[in-house]
Parts: sequence; C-alpha cells; structure tokens
Amino acid sequence: MYGRSWVRGRLGTVQTIFRELRQGGRGWILLGVAGGWLLSMGVRIIFPAMLPLFREAFDLTLTTAGLLISVLWYAYALGQFPGGVLGDRLGARIVLTASTLVSTVTIFLVALAWDYRILFAATALFGFATALYGTTRFTVLTDVYSKRDGTAVSLTMAAGDVGNTLLPPLAVGIASWFSWRAGMGFTAPLFLCMGLFLWYAIPSGSLRASDGDGTSATDGGDAATADGSSPSLRYVLSSILLGPVLIATAIQFLGFFAWQGFTSFFVTYLIETKGFSTGAASTLFGFFFFLGLLVRPLSGLSHDTLGPRRTLMGILTLITIGLSALSFVEGFIPLVVLTVLLSSLLGFTPTTQTFIANALPTEIKGSGLGLLRTGHLLFGATSATIVGFVADIGYFDRAFLLLAGATGVAAVLSLFLPKLD
Repeated sequence: MYGRSWVRGRLGTVQTIFRELRQGGRGWILLGVAGGWLLSMGVRIIFPAMLPLFREAFDLTLTTAGLLISVLWYAYALGQFPGGVLGDRLGARIVLTASTLVSTVTIFLVALAWDYRILFAATALFGFATALYGTTRFTVLTDVYSKRDGTAVSLTMAAGDVGNTLLPPLAVGIASWFSWRAGMGFTAPLFLCMGLFLWYAIPSGSLRASDGDGTSATDGGDAATADGSSPSLRYVLSSILLGPVLIATAIQFLGFFAWQGFTSFFVTYLIETKGFSTGAASTLFGFFFFLGLLVRPLSGLSHDTLGPRRTLMGILTLITIGLSALSFVEGFIPLVVLTVLLSSLLGFTPTTQTFIANALPTEIKGSGLGLLRTGHLLFGATSATIVGFVADIGYFDRAFLLLAGATGVAAVLSLFLPKLD
C-alpha cells in the first residue's frame, strides 16, 4: 500500500508540474522554444559527427578539422550578445523566428560548399544564425515561468538532446547512402517549418512571468531601462562582474571548455584510438545525448529543490571522474558504461544559466546573459582546436585529461557559489 501511495504521489507531482507548465498558453511557447532548440543544437552537433567525412572530402588534418568546429562555435559565441540585445529590444518572437529562418538558408550553403574555404565561411554564417536563438531561449523562459524556470529550461535543453541523439546518426546514415551534402541539407526544410511554428506560438511583445495566477502576461514594451533607453555597456559590465554572477560564469567557462572539447572529438577519438567503426562511434555519440533526456530534467529538478551549489558539486565531480577514466577504458561495453557517467556533461548548463539569468537585473537580462554567453562560448570554442592539435602530435589521450582538469577546477569553484535570495 505504501508503495502504491508513493507512486501515486509522485505521479501527482509530475502532473502538477506539467499542468503549471501548460497554463495560460505557455505550453505552446515552451513547445516552440524547445523544438527550435532541438534543431539549433542538434544540427550543430552533426558537424563533429560528420568530421571524418569532412576530413575525407576536403583533405583536412585533425588540427584543421578542430578549427572548423572552433569556427562554428566562435561564430555562435559572437552572436550571443547581439542576440541578447535584439531580444531585449525586439522581443522573443522576432528574434527566435528570424534565427530559425536564417539558419534554413545558411545550412543550405554548408551543404553546397565545394571548397574548404566555402565550408568554413558557410559554417561560420550558420553558427552566427543559430546564436541569435541561444540567449533569447533562456530569457523568454525565465520571463514566462516564475516558479518552474529551472524545469522549463531543463526540458528545453533535453529537447536539444533529442536533436543531438537523433540528428547526427541520421545525418551520417543519409551521408552513407547518398553523400555528406544530403546528410547536412535535409535539415534545412525542418528549420523552415519550425520558424513558421515559432511565429505563431509566441505572442508579440515582451513576456513577463505570472503574478501567481498561473498565466503569462504580455505587454508592448521592450525590456530596456525605466526611461525607455537601452542600458549602457558599462552598466551591463558592472552588473555581470558581481560576485554571484562571476563565480557561476567561471564555472560555465570551464565546464563548457570541457563539453566542447569532448563533443568535438569523441567520435573521431573512438574511431582512431579505440578502433570503432564510423557507425558505431556515431551511435555511441547519439547515446551520449540520449542520456540528456534524463540528465537535463534531473538537473533542473535538483536546481529547483537542492539548489545550484549542491547540484553543481555533484555533477562536476562525476564529469571529472569520467573524463579522467576515458583514456584507460577499453572495449565496447565498458565504454558504453563510461558514456553514461560522461553524460553528466549535459547537466551543468541548466543550473549555471538559470542561476545567472535570475541573478541579473531584469532590464539587462538578455544583453547581460548574451555578453556572458559570448565570453564562455569564445573560451570554450578554443577547446576543439587545442584537442585537435594535441591529437595531431600524438597525445589524443592526454587531451581528455586536460579537459578533466578544467572540470575539476570548476567543481572546486562550485563550493563558493552563494545562495540567491
């Protein structure tokens, strides 16, 4: 009887959470934002999955291949601050829809590239286009949800993991049957459809969280300062250099450095060092992101119940252990088990980004978060080039130990993360 009561209680809690997420038409907003992120994130992860095919088609070294991934994320980083500013001034509807529609065009350019220079340029354009989505998806959800923002952000990121799980193996499969161009190009129509859905799902105007009645509200203004002017860069910088935001940002910098280096070369590492086939490596890569469907929501629930400090301490410790062990584990089954542990890499961002968004002043939430995301993405993007270079000189294993060092420092920093009022 006790067991059944416990199960009914847990089911009731889940039903309550989803009812709160859907109230006042917010469910369509969450669905649209999550669907757009599924494509934005999933297609970017196609690039490292296709890296062996890019190397063959364009005769790239490991260092140059790593640079291609860095270019993608450099462009994505540089678009974060403009995306945040545009989100504050134009609203989520315009920015998210525009990002998705421009991505439609740029991914076509990637698929049509006939020279490595065209490939690099088109990849940069695609990265910048998806960057406009990156910041605004956080701010729109923290604006719409006053009590379930951590859960909403985590569910959206879990949707990204659905894209990361399905799209790279699907792209590799299409590429094996047809060509790498088809493996990239099939996603363009999906972007187009999602752009139209976002336009109809998100109301015009600014969004703000409910006042307790479970509904969201809209107004016609933009999220600028009280007198209607845009906040100055000096004000933005002074706000984000506060202690709580600075510590959380440092954790995000180091964690993303490890995430970027790992995801950029995990497939290539499995093929060249562990003896996997391309299909097996991409499948395990997809499994890694599939686990995010569990890791992301658990991270969000942990953030909402246990708080960011304890959540990050646990996650970052698991990441450090997994990255340290990767070089010493052999065999398919042991590597599958280790991949489960490494999936903790997918759990730190919901906590850090939600913490930062809540700690920033309302009037600069978009631009402040955008500036910080530009910083951590630029820093993290160097990881792919560094890992590629270390691999080229014969120390592929040690590259992952370097990433473990970064997450170890982040774990220590999490001990100093303050509690927000």
